[in-house]
Amino acid sequence: MVRRSVLLLAILTSCATAEAQVSSSAQDFSYQVSTALPWTDTGLDLQSGDVLQISAGAAAAPSSATACDPRAASGASVKPADLPLPSAPAGTLIARLYAHGAVPVAIGASKELSIEEASHLFLGMNLAGTPVCQASLTVKVHRVPAGATTGTTATSSGPQKPRVEQLKSQLSTAAEIFMSGQFGSGKSETNSNSASSNAVSGSNSSGAATAAAPLKVSDAALDADLRKSLDSLPRRVNDQFKNLGDMVNFVIVGSQKDVQAALEAATWHVADTSNEKAVLSAVMETYENKDYLQMPMSTLYLFGRKQDFGYEMAEPIAMVASRHHFRIWKAPFTWQGKEVWVGAGTHDIGFAKDQRNGNVTHKIDPAVDGERDNIGSSLQKANKTKMVSYYLPPSPVQEAKNATGDGYHSDGRLLVIVLQ
Repeated sequence: MVRRSVLLLAILTSCATAEAQVSSSAQDFSYQVSTALPWTDTGLDLQSGDVLQISAGAAAAPSSATACDPRAASGASVKPADLPLPSAPAGTLIARLYAHGAVPVAIGASKELSIEEASHLFLGMNLAGTPVCQASLTVKVHRVPAGATTGTTATSSGPQKPRVEQLKSQLSTAAEIFMSGQFGSGKSETNSNSASSNAVSGSNSSGAATAAAPLKVSDAALDADLRKSLDSLPRRVNDQFKNLGDMVNFVIVGSQKDVQAALEAATWHVADTSNEKAVLSAVMETYENKDYLQMPMSTLYLFGRKQDFGYEMAEPIAMVASRHHFRIWKAPFTWQGKEVWVGAGTHDIGFAKDQRNGNVTHKIDPAVDGERDNIGSSLQKANKTKMVSYYLPPSPVQEAKNATGDGYHSDGRLLVIVLQ
């Protein structure tokens, strides 16, 4: 639809004319990579020309646990074909970059990566089945942005020119992708990931998505009444044409006021509800030297009605191409007198062709469990959760496609989040 492309190009143009608050200096990040999650989302969106220096060591393990080693897991007896990266030793630290088509890369104790395409960094351990170690790895990432001079910082008058020019190039590429998808120049699919966002700064003050901490999940069984209610939930949402789409993958228990306060504390932003409002907001906030963080979200349906709220989290400007986001609906039941909110979350990682009509839409990360867990960990990090637990309902969704034709996969579990 032409109006949507005009909206997105308007946002791209307004963002490009603003003073982008980014630094061209090297950045350092630290993560805990646990066996509890198949992948840890670092929150780092990378650009062509970036250089990553990754190093890892075993974190302290409880006396009763076996420490993990980034080079390999001692005593591991697993078939190579079962591992995420069959060519690497079991237990070794691995990374996944979208530029490599989600094929993992072996890291081990240390490795330098040169980024050739816009991509996003995930870290994990090369494990399958029951982990042979029960601790975590401490991973350090030193990122040198493309065109940066190590040890040089931005001046008080603004960021250095090379980074600004790179940002303009990214925005131009994003505009080209949307135009090609809308008007048939044939580049929308082959370049679907090349307009990913600039790197996350590591600060929540800008609304940037930071790396998700490992979830602390309760082993206690859920209340029988709550389990019965969860069993009755639809497994997937649908679009206006009744096409089944994203899976229902989490629930939040709490009043509307508490839910909104918790999500705000976790730096989630309410999405704009109309394209016209989005254009106006983008232009006005650009002229006021603010960051536009409320990219519109399409309408999906559950319980026969559209979402009550849509929330998103991303780096300013990058919101156009890459964002964490979800929709929530108030459930037709309560638990122990508290409202229950049912959600569907996915991670936008670039652009793709909408299989329904040939227009351009966002492309999602097919490993949707990562976004489910990211939502929970963001609320835990903000100290807003009382209990977080997994629940496997009957007839779980494990392989499916969303309403625009993107495939995705899951372990089928719901993440149940009870707020403080």
